[in-house]
Order: sequence, then C-alpha cells, then structure tokens
Amino acid sequence: MLILLFLVTTLLNFQSSVLAATKFSRNDFPSGFIFGSGTSAYQVEGAANEDGRSPSIWDTFAHAGYGHGGTGDVACDEYHKYKEDVRLMAGIGLDAYRFSISWSRLIPNGRGYVNPKGLEYYNNLINELISHGVQPHVSLYHYDLPQVLEDEYGGWLNRTIVKDFTAYADVCFQEFGDRVLYWTTLSEPNAFALEGYDEGVCPPRRCSPPFGTNCSGGNSSSEPYIVAHNMLLAHASAARLYEKQYKAKQQGFVGISVFTYGVSPLTDSKEDKIAAERVLDFSIGWILHPLFFGDYPDIMKKIVGSRMPAFNHTESEHVKGSCDFIGVIHYTTMKIKDKSSSLELKERDFYADMAAELIGNNDPSSGKFPSMPWGLEALLEYFKQTYGNPTIYIVENVLAGQVTLRNSSLEDTTRVEYLHAYIGAVLDAVRNGSNTKGYFSWSFLDLYELLSGYQASYGLFYVDFKDPDLKRYPRLSAYWYSHLLKGTTVTANGFSQLPDNSSSSLSWF
Repeated sequence: MLILLFLVTTLLNFQSSVLAATKFSRNDFPSGFIFGSGTSAYQVEGAANEDGRSPSIWDTFAHAGYGHGGTGDVACDEYHKYKEDVRLMAGIGLDAYRFSISWSRLIPNGRGYVNPKGLEYYNNLINELISHGVQPHVSLYHYDLPQVLEDEYGGWLNRTIVKDFTAYADVCFQEFGDRVLYWTTLSEPNAFALEGYDEGVCPPRRCSPPFGTNCSGGNSSSEPYIVAHNMLLAHASAARLYEKQYKAKQQGFVGISVFTYGVSPLTDSKEDKIAAERVLDFSIGWILHPLFFGDYPDIMKKIVGSRMPAFNHTESEHVKGSCDFIGVIHYTTMKIKDKSSSLELKERDFYADMAAELIGNNDPSSGKFPSMPWGLEALLEYFKQTYGNPTIYIVENVLAGQVTLRNSSLEDTTRVEYLHAYIGAVLDAVRNGSNTKGYFSWSFLDLYELLSGYQASYGLFYVDFKDPDLKRYPRLSAYWYSHLLKGTTVTANGFSQLPDNSSSSLSWF
C-alpha cells in the first residue's frame, strides 16, 4: 500500500508539474554521462545470406509474409557500410553506439562452430568504433534466435536454451570482451515474450485464440510466462559466467533491458490506482522483481497461479543480483483503467491477468506517440524507490514518424521537441537523485522496424531505401542532437530548419 500511495502521488505530481529543464547542455549532466544511439542486427545489417550466416526466426517470419511488408535481407546494409556509418556517428559526436550481435551470423548452428566471417565482421565494427572514439555497447539477443534452435527444441520454450545462450555469450565475452565494457544480455524479454508467444505478431508467431490469431501453434495463457522464465535463467547464467571468468580482467558490466511505459490512473478511483500499480508489477516487475528480490511479484503469482513458473531456491539466488545495470526502453505513458472483470474469465492471457485497460496511442507506425516526458521522469523515480536506485541507461527513446519523401522527412521538428522534452526529463530525474548514467536515442538510422517494417521512421538519419546505395541523410534531429553532444545549450525550438548543406549525404559536419 505504501508503494501504491507513492506511485499515485508521484504520477500526479509529475503530471501537473512543468518540466524544469527547458534549456540545458550536456555540461548540465554529471561527468561521464553517456549519450548515444542504437540499432539491432536484423534491423540494419542486411547481408542475410552472406558469409556463412544462417537464418534466424526473423528471417523465417519475414519470408513467410509476416514481416509487415518487408524483410531484413538488405535493410540498411550496415554489414558493408559500417565504416561509413561509424564516420557519421563520430561526426554527430556520439559517445557510444548500441548494437546487437546476430547469433546466427556468429554461430550459424546455434552452438559449436564459430563462423570466422561473422567473427571478423564484429571485430571490424568494434575496432572501427573505438578508433573513432565511439564506445561499443553490445546486446547479445534482440529477437533473432537461430532458426535451427527453434526447429530443434522449441527455442525459448525449452530450458536447453539456457545452456546454448550461455555458450554463445561465452564466445562473445572471450572474443570481444577486451574492448567491450557494456553487455546487455537480452533486449526487452517482457515485450519479446508477449509479441512472440501471446499476440503472435513477432516470431516465432505462437499464440492461441482468442488472444492471438493466425499463429503456427502455441498457448497464449502459459507460453509467455515460460519464455520469460527461461530468459531470466539464461540472463543470469550468462551474467554469472561473466562475473566468474571475465569481470576481474575485463572490468565490464552486464545488464538486461526492459520495455516500459509510464502509467497514470485514468481516474482518482481506488480501483484505477490499484490497477496502475498492478500494471507496473506485471509489465516491469515481471522481469525486475526476480533480478532484485529473487521472485516474481506477489500479485502476479496470485493471479497467474500454476501457469507461473517457480524459481527453486538455487535459481532464485542465481537470478537475484545478476544485473549491473537496467536498460530502459520507453516511448510514452498510458492511462490505466481497472478491468478486474477479466479475472472472471476461465481462459486468460497476460493482458487478462493484468486486469487493466491501457488507454493511449501506442502504435509505433502512427507517428503519434503522445509526448509525456513526466511519465519517464516518474518511472525513473519509481525505479529509485522500488529497486534501490539501480544503475540505469535509457537505451531506446524517440518519436516515430511516417516515411515520406526525403525533403519533407528531414524536417522532423516534432521529433526535436520530443527529444528535448525527454532528455530534459532525464536531467530532472538525475538532479533528483536517479542513478541514470546514459541516454541512447532510437534509432541511429531509419531501419527495418519489427512492428511496422519500413512504414515508420525512427532514425536521426533518413535512409533512402529506393536508392541502390542506400544513402543516409541527416534529419533536423541529428543536427539538434549533435549540438547537444558537442556542448551547445539547446532548446526545443533551437532549430527550425536544416542547415544549407543538408543535401550532402556523408560529409555534412
């Protein structure tokens, strides 16, 4: 009840407050605060059938016609254009680049044989980043399990995955850990479990009616919980391996990322306030409670019952404390309306178990994420109060936009306003004691979006996918972000039009 009262008070206070940090520079942030941007392997690399890479579950999904009108076969072709992209990163002034490794490019059979061409590519990318003063932040898994493991034993539904993921992580730590200090084991396992095993909108496209349709099989009532459980065990196994065998020499850090949205009760009713806390427990506590307390939230165990996997004592101790940092993925805030009536259903999925209606436009293809920076600030305060102020990196945050003709798509003034508001909210949270250590915009380039293909653009750089050379063009937001990173004091309306040299594709700084 104390947490509930804190939550509601915090949300209402932040919602009614005016953002303090309306004018700031990077010098207002603590020394060592990292500013970066990110992508993921399947979304940018391309070269899907080159140099020994084997298919991932995303290749299978996209080629079966479920990839929202496209595939990642070519994407941004960063596999061949990484030097060009790193020059852009250095030009814009990024401290760090967050990218993921394609498991099926590095270890095509899922285990065993390491592909020398895959090893060469990631070594080259890491070395190129470092030579340009850009810090590599590596995610080991971003929705792209080798298809061979899915076919062999069901992938994340089978605990065999824990051993195979740990062996994969071991290769990465051994081969790249002398230069990589920041490792994220899994990208948003809560979202992956729901999108792939409850709704079936992402691979491996498992779900069951009425919660998801047109799936290859599955059980929406139980499989998301099994998958998240196995992912937590896999994360902990990899993190403990690093701690035992690599940390003393490499001095790096291992974390996990979680998808979040801010929450606000729709009304002042007791029911909506309790529902808002329940949403936080289900959406965030599902992953973070085991990592900090060794078990799932009590309300989840009570509602989900026998469908919720249990940690034995050894597993609980193994998972608890296995994170050096939390990566926060955040785009918007949702209004929460109680829907306890869903608990009367005989068959329930995660959303029915959560017993709440989420009200808001959270469609990433619409380009209309409401700008609610107070929601992120309140969320960071919630992390501080609930989980003992852990080290946090904001690893994904930006406003989506519709793909349009090149000239008009570069003038993303709304995205600049969004970036300014949310980075300002992070600054306010840091000033209020949040242990947030970095901010990464999503994404560095327009790319193949997992939920909308090529229909939405998130990039600081526009990529002309109709151009055979896939030329990159800086948006207004790239200039704004660059000025922030290079020490200029910025405001939301500091840029109203692109500089005169905006038509150049590469040498623009």
